[in-house]
Amino acid sequence: MSLPVAPKPSPRRFHQASWDEPIVFELSTPGERGILIPSVEPSVREAVGDVVAALPEGMRRPAPPALPEIAQMRVLKHYLRLSQENLGSDLNVDIGQGTCTIKYSPKINDQLIEVPQLRALHPAQDPADTQGALEMLWRLERLMAEISGMDAVSLASPGGSAGIWTNIAMIRAYHASRGEGEQRDEVITTIFSHPSNAAAAKVAGYKVITIHPDTDGYPDLGALKAALSERTAAIMVTNPEDTGIYNPAIQEWVEAAHAVGALASYDQANAAGILGITRARDAGFDVCQFNLHKTFSAPHGSGGPGAAANAVSAALEPFLPGPRVERVDGRFVVREAGDLSIGHVAPAHGVILHVVRAYAWIMALGAEGMLAASQIAVLNNNYLLQRVLEIPGASAPYATGRRRIEQVRYSWQELFEQTGITSEEIGIRMADYGFHYWTSHHPYVVPQPFTLEPTECYSKAEIDEYVSALAQVAREARETPELVRTAPHNQTVHHTHHDDLDDPERWAITWRAYRRKYFGETPADFSAPADLAGAAA
Repeated sequence: MSLPVAPKPSPRRFHQASWDEPIVFELSTPGERGILIPSVEPSVREAVGDVVAALPEGMRRPAPPALPEIAQMRVLKHYLRLSQENLGSDLNVDIGQGTCTIKYSPKINDQLIEVPQLRALHPAQDPADTQGALEMLWRLERLMAEISGMDAVSLASPGGSAGIWTNIAMIRAYHASRGEGEQRDEVITTIFSHPSNAAAAKVAGYKVITIHPDTDGYPDLGALKAALSERTAAIMVTNPEDTGIYNPAIQEWVEAAHAVGALASYDQANAAGILGITRARDAGFDVCQFNLHKTFSAPHGSGGPGAAANAVSAALEPFLPGPRVERVDGRFVVREAGDLSIGHVAPAHGVILHVVRAYAWIMALGAEGMLAASQIAVLNNNYLLQRVLEIPGASAPYATGRRRIEQVRYSWQELFEQTGITSEEIGIRMADYGFHYWTSHHPYVVPQPFTLEPTECYSKAEIDEYVSALAQVAREARETPELVRTAPHNQTVHHTHHDDLDDPERWAITWRAYRRKYFGETPADFSAPADLAGAAA
């Protein structure tokens, strides 16, 4: 007996919760308690006497901090209400955060990071007491070396952009060690490589040269060769690029850089579709960086926390940041890096919780599983590409008719010309159906852009549901444009104007800054309640 045909998906009815919840400071009631903090242990008091007086003067507060005073039940309600006012990868089909690779993070991995043996560790502990954690760091480094094909790895960088900074810092140190630091003052990148490459190079003091695509939409090899010279320190490229286009001439790019004495740096933030298929070493790169919080499933909420793995060739190994974990006679020891090292790029060993998550993800999948994940990510993305291009007004500029890898930067330019509705307005209206999407880095190169990345995690049914909402909003843009222009209508917040966002004079980054700016309060108004101050005294 044949199975019934599934009905054509349509956007589900959705309305976001709206609690009009005050911020936590406004819920504070003097004297209310959520926990009772234990007194100082008698043995400690006997050893140091007055605990506060024993602290260095610069570490003592003149008064207790003005923290919110709230009972446990109210704290629970507060944060549950806030959670209901958000969309997220565990709640909705989160394929709209293109380039951010929002994967499902297995919940067992979250349980692993909560085990007391890990939570109780401190980076300053004697390595003899932290052998398990050090072994995990050491083993993940070996795994990342195999995945990249490189010779040595550091897990110290606390994020993707931080990892790119580590790359350029090592490149700068390498050229300085050869007496070419001042001569090599240029870095070449591409317009669709992640902007952190250009930003990191600029912060490191380099002039940045940006290569645009050729007429077919691929990174222009001829333009690269024309830009390369004895002044080039490195090429810093993402591949596949943020358009989802893979540069088939990537090895020629690397060889051209090496021909003038420059290094080649590979930003592998978009590696979700190429694990087990190609490696940085295969193309001849000198240094590369992966995002553990994207490609290897550790959650990052599109803003943090993150973690990166920097992998290098043997020539660049002396420049890796410290500290380093080494295996000596079956034991794991921590050693500071040598004289050529760029030093520390983060406290201790980086973001250990993401190290655990990434290690668990890799070990659960194995080599075959990671290859399958990449293949499914590519399949999902190209199915999504076909479905989106069926929507009137949507297009995928560059490399027309070609396959993409793990994401696509689309354009609503045709729909905009027909309706006047922008990509930002369509993205906001998508929130009324329980979805969202990201447009693009600024400035926009693709007109009226939107960037989608389904990863390997979403089913065909979920992709179809997402596309049905896109198609519905595109119809609304033609038939009821004002409905789209004034969205969102079913969300916690409603339509806002950019005036406040575009005027720094109106900004108040913290609650205290808000109270100072809009209520005229002074720092004295933020002191702890009298009963707290008396108790501390």
